[in-house]
Amino acid sequence: MKATTIITSAMLLSGALGLFHSQASGQSDAGWITLFDGNNLDKWEKIGDANWRLDDGAVVADKGNGHLVSKDDYSDFELRAEFWVDSAANSGIFIRATNPAKIGSDSAYEVNIFDTRPDPAYGTGAIVNVAKVEPMPKAGNKWNVYEIVAKGPRFNVTLNGQRTVDGAEDTKFPKGRISLQYGAGVVKFRKVNIKPL
Repeated sequence: MKATTIITSAMLLSGALGLFHSQASGQSDAGWITLFDGNNLDKWEKIGDANWRLDDGAVVADKGNGHLVSKDDYSDFELRAEFWVDSAANSGIFIRATNPAKIGSDSAYEVNIFDTRPDPAYGTGAIVNVAKVEPMPKAGNKWNVYEIVAKGPRFNVTLNGQRTVDGAEDTKFPKGRISLQYGAGVVKFRKVNIKPL
């Protein structure tokens, strides 16, 4: 009888912990929207001639030039993106893009992914023409995580747990699309999630 009681108690405790974990996970996921999970590009439009394709749970490009542009606009948000680039890649995540047909740093904020940029001050980890990075981190040949927060005129960027932009301010673009860029090399995005604030 004691063995049965112990087993029953252990099962109840295990079930309670599982319920707690699922509730805690649900709370931490509250408000997050999946823009890309490796399965389809339903929430994106292709701009340009980059050869974006789904491959092994990621969207990959290695030829052409172009963007995947979100179908919706966002103003204040947290964005989390997992990406892999080779050392020669030129990529980036553009936020608040005001002209989805022609993405550039004159119509959006570019959170750069460009380890070999001639001016490394605006290379990987920086927001081009808004917030420099020193020293520039390298993203090539490994999976990385970008966490980007845009709230009003203030921006924070974290790459692999390292804050690269801390409280930079700019007011040019209050709202717009999200864009994943392909410019050169090999670029892969595996997960992209956004939480409007």
